[in-house]
This record gives sequence, structure tokens and C-alpha cells, in this order.
Amino acid sequence: MRQLIILLKKEFTQIRRNPFLPRLIIAFPIMIMLVLPWVTTMDVRNVSVAIVDEDHSQLSQRITSDVSAAEYFKLTDGVYSYSEALALLEDCQVDVILSIPRGFEHDLSSAQPKKLGVDANAVNATKGSLGSQYLVQTIALTLSKQLAEQGVEAASDIVVVQNRYNETLDYRHLMIPALMIMLLILICGFLSAINIVIEKENGTIEQINVSPIGRFTFTLAKLIPYWIIGLFVISVAMLVAWLVYGLSPQGSLGNIYLATILFILGFSGFGVAIANKSDNIQQTMFVMFFFVIIFMLLSGLLTPISSMPDWAQKFTLILPPRYFIEIMRSVYLKGTTFVEMWHNYAALTGFAIVFNLLAAVSYRKQS
Repeated sequence: MRQLIILLKKEFTQIRRNPFLPRLIIAFPIMIMLVLPWVTTMDVRNVSVAIVDEDHSQLSQRITSDVSAAEYFKLTDGVYSYSEALALLEDCQVDVILSIPRGFEHDLSSAQPKKLGVDANAVNATKGSLGSQYLVQTIALTLSKQLAEQGVEAASDIVVVQNRYNETLDYRHLMIPALMIMLLILICGFLSAINIVIEKENGTIEQINVSPIGRFTFTLAKLIPYWIIGLFVISVAMLVAWLVYGLSPQGSLGNIYLATILFILGFSGFGVAIANKSDNIQQTMFVMFFFVIIFMLLSGLLTPISSMPDWAQKFTLILPPRYFIEIMRSVYLKGTTFVEMWHNYAALTGFAIVFNLLAAVSYRKQS
């Protein structure tokens, strides 16, 4: 313990004396949170639709057939009640619910026809907005054909759209939790890796190699400062999100910090493991950049996983950010509880154990 305290004091002294690093830790999350939410965008495909058909008429079957044939939609199998479909929407298994009320076809040509209901999962504001718009356009085309065959003009408000979890369809609400994760990846992963390589290049790690300090003590001393920095960064990011965008977590802050701790435990260990096998900063940067690009593009950070090919969706199961992203967005925008997301916490715990063991084992003392 005494050795660990001495090493931690050395690490924090190095960080404090660095003319650039303290400024980066403070300024970087603020600039990212202020700029990127305004400039990011995303395309939408494979919008999952659940149809609650209470009419069971020829028209409702025609609507179902047209939705199934549209290129933007993926129709879920099965017959659902509205409560069952809403549960699927809550679990993010469907993106949009289409409700066809009983007697819809019979009252279609009346003075006050019954209205179709569209419930969109607006946690992903872009997918919720465009998905519901695509669905409304598809239904409107089907109804216009039906009424044209009957010689009746269609009502303009026959479909009612309700966006859940993000009523304003503000795309920044989707991206802000993702940007917090990006900050942790860059700071906790890159900086912890570069810190070790700098000591290699300066020759100071040789003093550690000839000392009685064990590999686990050395690894902990390298990781703990960046665990603390990661918690500081996520706190600054949430404060900026609240002050600038008015976005605050709908769920428990404890759940967010628990997921953050598990993620930075794992990802900082991942960075140290790469640094242990690298000889210089350039090598470390290229290897880390390779993995970070994969994490950002394939973990659902910028692109919905459901819009990816099947092989890519399966590949995301081995990427730690995937689970952290699901937790952050669900807790931040929907108020999801720990019990509902326990499998994601379990996955992050597993990654943290594996990566930190890998960081300790990969460090070889050479006297």
C-alpha cells in the first residue's frame, strides 16, 4: 500500500507539472460538448415497426402489406396488444408502433373517421422522427388509394403521431450521451497508454523495473489517476449538458456513475495493455486509433446498430462501448433502472476484469 501511495503521488505530480495535460483535461470535454452536438448527423434504415391490428379488416391487412414491402421498414413478427407492443418499444426492440383501431375501415369514409396511432421511440430522435414520417407517408399513400377506389377524399389528420422519450425530436439529446462516452474513450484510453510510453522513451520506467514494486501495484498506480480523471470528465460533461442544453438524466445518477466506473476501469486497462506492448508513442497512437475508430463506428455511438448488416450487429457484442452507450442513453433519456439494464452492467464488469488482468500480465519487469 505504501508503494502504491508513493507511485500515485508521482503520477499526479507528473500530471500537474505537465504544461498541457491539465488544460486538456478541463478544456477538451467542454469544447466537445459545446461544438459537436450542433454538427453531427445520421442516416436511418431498418426502422422496426410493430403493428397492433384491432380492426382485422381487408384495409388493415393492406396497410400491413404495404408497410412490410417498404424499403425503410422491418416489420416484426407476431400479433401484439398495445401493451405488449409498448413493452417492446420500451426495450428498444421496435422503433415505431402502428395502432389500427377497431372499426377503422368501416368508419374511414364517414365524417369523423377513427384515427391511426403512431408511437415512435424518440430516444434516437432522428430515427424516431424519420421512421414515423416514412410510416405516415406509406400509410397515407395506402389510404389515398383505398379512398380513391371508393371515390372519397381522405382526411388530413387521420394519423396521430406521438414521440416518446424525446418529444421535441432534438437530435442533440441522442448525441450528448454518446459524446460523453467519446470523451472517456479518448482521455482514459489514450492518455493512460501514452503515459506509460513516455516513461519508456524517457527511461524512467527502468527505475521501476529494478525496484521491488510488483506488476499489479505498478499497473494500479498507472490506472487510478485516469479513473479519477474519467469521473471528473463525465461530471463536467453532464454539467455542460444541463447548463447549455437543458438535458439532465431522467434516471439515477448512481446508475450513470456506476456504468462510468466500470467502463473507465476496462478501457484504461485496455490502453495500458497496448502501451505495455508498444515501444514508442507513434506505435501506441496508431494502434489505439485503430481500435477507437472501430469502437466509434461499430458500437452504436454514431450509427444505430439495427441499421448495420447482421455480421456487424453480432460483432458489436464484443465491443465494450456498445453496452455503455445503451446504459447512458436509456438512463439519461428514459430513466431506465439498474434491474432493467443489469446485463449491460455485467458485460462491462467482465470487460473491466479481462482488460485489467491483461494490463497487469502484459507488463514485464526487466532488470
